[in-house]
Amino acid sequence: MDISRRRFLQSAGLLGGAALGAAAIPGCRWQIDWPVTEPLGTILSVPANQAPIDHVVVVMMENRSFDHYLGYLATDSTFLSNGLSRWGSDFHVDGLQHQTFPDANGNPVSTAHLSEQIGQTNPWRGCGFHDPGHGWTAGRAERDGGFLAPASGNDQFALGYYNAGDLPFTEQFARNGTVFDHYHASVLGPTHPNRKYLHSAQSGGGKTNAFPTDPNGFSWPLIWDKLAAANVPARYYYSDLPFLGLWGQRGLNYSSPIAQYYENCAAGTLPNVTMVDPYFFGANQCDDHPLADVRAGQRFLRDVFKAFVGSPHWQHGAFIVTYDEWGGFFDHVAPTHFPDDRPSANDADDFTQAGFRVPTMMASPYAKSGFVDHRDYDHSSILRFLEWRFLGAPTESPFGSSNWFLTARDRNASNIGASLLPTIANPEPPFDLDLSLDAPSGACAPGASSLRALESTNGDDAFNEGAWRQYLDQVGFKLD
Repeated sequence: MDISRRRFLQSAGLLGGAALGAAAIPGCRWQIDWPVTEPLGTILSVPANQAPIDHVVVVMMENRSFDHYLGYLATDSTFLSNGLSRWGSDFHVDGLQHQTFPDANGNPVSTAHLSEQIGQTNPWRGCGFHDPGHGWTAGRAERDGGFLAPASGNDQFALGYYNAGDLPFTEQFARNGTVFDHYHASVLGPTHPNRKYLHSAQSGGGKTNAFPTDPNGFSWPLIWDKLAAANVPARYYYSDLPFLGLWGQRGLNYSSPIAQYYENCAAGTLPNVTMVDPYFFGANQCDDHPLADVRAGQRFLRDVFKAFVGSPHWQHGAFIVTYDEWGGFFDHVAPTHFPDDRPSANDADDFTQAGFRVPTMMASPYAKSGFVDHRDYDHSSILRFLEWRFLGAPTESPFGSSNWFLTARDRNASNIGASLLPTIANPEPPFDLDLSLDAPSGACAPGASSLRALESTNGDDAFNEGAWRQYLDQVGFKLD
């Protein structure tokens, strides 16, 4: 079933009282002229089956925090001036680049631009430094004692940041899309648990990157199962590693190689729900996980986004970029709590504890350009939007029928679609889709760094190619 369709929207009554009403004509979309400061309403005021977003693409990258990647926006005079003009006097960004943390001896150490950090020979990779700690125990050490706390395992690399211009695609996306400055990793832990929340609103109680012991993979339900049962076309596209393989053949049945994503975009046959993963390993690594070159990630994001914008799906689409977890990099906002099926008074077992903030942005013809959404979100907030749009979830209330949600987490999550508009804001995408980007550098010298080293400390299993090859061999899937 292709859920794309022409529909009409009646502006009067959908725009929060704004004087933009017009006679509804089937198939027409209404353009809003900038600048605007009056209330514009939200797509959530439209019945879900009449909402103008038919295609959603989600790309999840790896291991970066908000202040580390986007903290500069909080003092960027051009961004702030445009936001104040466009969105009103309370426009701001909750970012803080310049901070100080005590080292193991109690001495203050300041955050620094990575190109100026002492000892930094490759600010794009961090060669010679540790992969910052982001395991279950390391994350709690950072929360309680700062980002150089002894149990974090961190060195000064964790206090490095990028500025405007260092990451040209991310900067362009942030300036012309919507930024979410209170979007948190789902749990204060490593890669696998957080990625599981994007696909299933839980980690199954897992705190580490451990693999399933059952040859059929994890057994709990996926958002993909829900979408399939509702006959909603949906697909997960992997570059080298199919993360859905953790659910065995059931997960692999929803998976396709990334080449198919580009073909589907070009042909206008992309499913209504799409998730895309970057290359995690080898010479093609572009996931932004230290110690990968972040310029490779910029190129990957540009290419995936360009394919979607150039497809027929863009005019009724939304494109979301997020990161699985903070990667041990500094952030000034204390991680919040979210409802969960596994609460505990024991902090070490409490799955309501979210992780630190991660860079998250959205672009769409219906997105507020240069806007900052301050609501608390996590990965399940993306599921909540998909469940509202395609599975009959109520607009705001977590109550209602029980067949649309997966766990208490997504049932109670804030809907990330709240800042989308009910009418077209940007009929022409305000992006340079042929943005020139520097080539990545070669890999760090052997022995000069320890890729993903800290993800294997404190009882967390390593996220590495060898472990994944061994597991996927057991389920009958061969990595290229």
